[in-house]
Amino acid sequence: MTLPAAPPLPPGTDPAPAMLARLLDELPMPVSFWDAELRCRHANPRLREWYGGLAPSQMIGRRLPDAMGPDAWARHRDCVDSVLDGRPASYTGRRPHPHGGFRDISVELVPHRREDGALDGFFILIDDTTERLRTLVALAESESRYRAFVEDQTELLLLAEPDGTLTMVNPAYARHVGLAAAALVGTSLYDRVGPQDREALRAHLTQLCRGGGTGEFENRIIAAGGEMRWVSWTNRALLDESGRVNAIHSVGRDVTDRRRAEDALAEEHELLRVTLASIGDAVITTDHQGRVRWLNPVAERVTACTSAAAQGSPLDRVFSLVDEDSGEPVEDLVGRCLAQARVVAPAQRALLRTAGGAEYGVEASAAPIRRDGGEVLGVVLVFRDVTQQRRLTREMSHRAKHDDLTGLVNRTEFEARLRGVLDTARQHRSDHALMYIDLDQFKLVNDACGHAVGDQLLRQLTTVLQGCVRNRDTLARLGGDEFGVILEHCTAAQAQRVAQTICDRMEGFRFVHEGRKFRVGTSIGLVPVDWRWPHTGALLQAADSACYAAKEAGRNRVHAWVESDQTLQLRRGEMQWASRIEQALDEDRFDLFAQCIEPIAEPSHGLHIEVLLRLREADGTLVAPGAFLPAAERFHLASRIDRWVVRRVFEWMAAHDAALGHVETVAINLSGQSIGDRAFHAHVAALVQQFPFDVRRLCFEITETAAITSLADATAFIDTVRALGARIALDDFGAGASSFGYLKTLPVDYLKIDGQFVRDVLDDPLDRAAVRCFHEVAGVVGVKTIAEFVENDAVLAELRSIGIDFAQGYGVHRPEPLQGVVERARERFSAAPTPAGAACRDGRGG
Repeated sequence: MTLPAAPPLPPGTDPAPAMLARLLDELPMPVSFWDAELRCRHANPRLREWYGGLAPSQMIGRRLPDAMGPDAWARHRDCVDSVLDGRPASYTGRRPHPHGGFRDISVELVPHRREDGALDGFFILIDDTTERLRTLVALAESESRYRAFVEDQTELLLLAEPDGTLTMVNPAYARHVGLAAAALVGTSLYDRVGPQDREALRAHLTQLCRGGGTGEFENRIIAAGGEMRWVSWTNRALLDESGRVNAIHSVGRDVTDRRRAEDALAEEHELLRVTLASIGDAVITTDHQGRVRWLNPVAERVTACTSAAAQGSPLDRVFSLVDEDSGEPVEDLVGRCLAQARVVAPAQRALLRTAGGAEYGVEASAAPIRRDGGEVLGVVLVFRDVTQQRRLTREMSHRAKHDDLTGLVNRTEFEARLRGVLDTARQHRSDHALMYIDLDQFKLVNDACGHAVGDQLLRQLTTVLQGCVRNRDTLARLGGDEFGVILEHCTAAQAQRVAQTICDRMEGFRFVHEGRKFRVGTSIGLVPVDWRWPHTGALLQAADSACYAAKEAGRNRVHAWVESDQTLQLRRGEMQWASRIEQALDEDRFDLFAQCIEPIAEPSHGLHIEVLLRLREADGTLVAPGAFLPAAERFHLASRIDRWVVRRVFEWMAAHDAALGHVETVAINLSGQSIGDRAFHAHVAALVQQFPFDVRRLCFEITETAAITSLADATAFIDTVRALGARIALDDFGAGASSFGYLKTLPVDYLKIDGQFVRDVLDDPLDRAAVRCFHEVAGVVGVKTIAEFVENDAVLAELRSIGIDFAQGYGVHRPEPLQGVVERARERFSAAPTPAGAACRDGRGG
């Protein structure tokens, strides 16, 4: 029902003065007055009866949201907002009655203004429409009043027969579906119900008609424009005088927005649930007290606890971290996250211990879950099992510091420990010792029996060495057959005894393979480690030099470093050369020279040269290779020099390829280190592809000793470069333990006879016989011969009489810069072939 507006009250006065209060108290319906702050200022006795006989003191001052309850407040808050804006509002509903059952009610909210027009509050009038609705339907004389009431309602009202035929709809429903009310009467209410909900609604109303009473139902209806809208219905079966259902009365309200919000929330929740269930990380959520709310499947698997079983439990029953190293409990992550309201992670490597006793290495972080306003609602804990990753990390760390074959620490770790010992010696003036051990005759076993057997020998020798040192000492494998020992807190005399013990044990050791016995000795360089050493590099250099001195003195012995040692002084000179070579390589201070190789048996159709190298000092002085190449070989710099030379020669040949038509041979001498380095082989092949020039002009010289020492590597290199089109010369032939048998297996193009035989060929019959022999054997296998160290014309004539093909030496041509040799010889070869022995003869004094 609609009441007239309450009379205005004077500003600042009580909106319920005594007279008005008595009037309100006499009304037969529940009435209350609420101020603009939504607090109850007056409630008549009927209202207090509806709330179970509450005393006035329990109503006055109570806030409307609390009185209505959260559900009702959410449904009808828009009405309250309307009346606070000064507009009357109303709604209908059902609520439980203190005497039992539910009652249909109509609620009117009427604004009240003061004389100055300001809103002072509002009245709420509750009308129990239960009996009235029944009477309006049952009594024809009340139909007009009922229709007037129905037509004024904002909610959707229907009256239908038990089979669903509509007998009455209010304008609100008609507007909602976009049809006139008259057009709807006589049609079935199911016509406007969404197809997917029709059968369910029919079952609901059928059950209602059978049992009577009231029921709630939500379904979609086809609204104006064909849009599907959700409506929440309160359906009531109306009975005639005989007690049979003769009509269905329905009151509905549009809840589309609520359903969409619920659907969106449900969709987001499901999406979040599926996402968290699908990710590879474990996830646990807690409430603001740190109690478990949910675990994703990964967390269930790792913790061995289901989400249902863990729900509501303190987190530490499911997730307990300890320090991986100490085993001590790690600070509660969730508690710290809640206290600091920020993302936190363990400060140390952590282990997760499950209730079943399993342990997992984990990485974890905890982040707060917040409301829009920033209030922390709980924590999301994310962690992953990194047990395998940490195991692999430890394994990789061990491999990075240890030798795979022997299990000893490697050179990198050895040098790191040596730095620590040297620091200790400086701080505490303590004495320690360093041993550099090189195995004697190991290469013999490796070459004779193969690398696998050599590896077996190294493992056995490791056991022998371990038996000679203390557990606290560091034994390392520094290279192929080189070992190092750090003797901590050990005097020089004690270290000497340990080193000698190693030599004695090695002297008595015999390696047996397939019935053959091998003796492997050791050469040991011993250096005291004390505060005087500037750095570990100097220590290692001294130990290496001392080891080298032990080898030079006859092997299987100990050489102790002393500051005045002449042998080590010489060795230090070589070390200084190594530093100068390194600097020259970095600063590109090498120059290419060339020396002619003169054909003496037949006329020449082109120039034959060997590329030579000079080191240019900072002041411009040129240093011959004999001064620095021994140090380069000793300190494994020869291959770097070879790489520099090969690249520069290739660059030069590519840049002048068109002008090198008169050049037949450009020879490059390579060290044994490069021949034994398969990476160098690949490097040469790659440079040939990078620089375009006629590779057929190219000839690589390798020494006989290098070829025999690394026969497999030498053969591989020869096969590689010959496949590219280059030629091969076997240098210094006869200088080592030569064997003509190697010429059968090494496909070379030239044999360069060592100068020690050529120099005295005129005076020494044995040398002359050797040269003749070398030439004849070379002729048998189809190889050209080149005589080195030809110093004068007499030697040249003798070589020509023997039949030697080419001559090289100062008697033929003195080395000069590469470009100058080629330019001066170009003119001679441009007109006609040069007679034998004339290509570079005017360059003798160059």
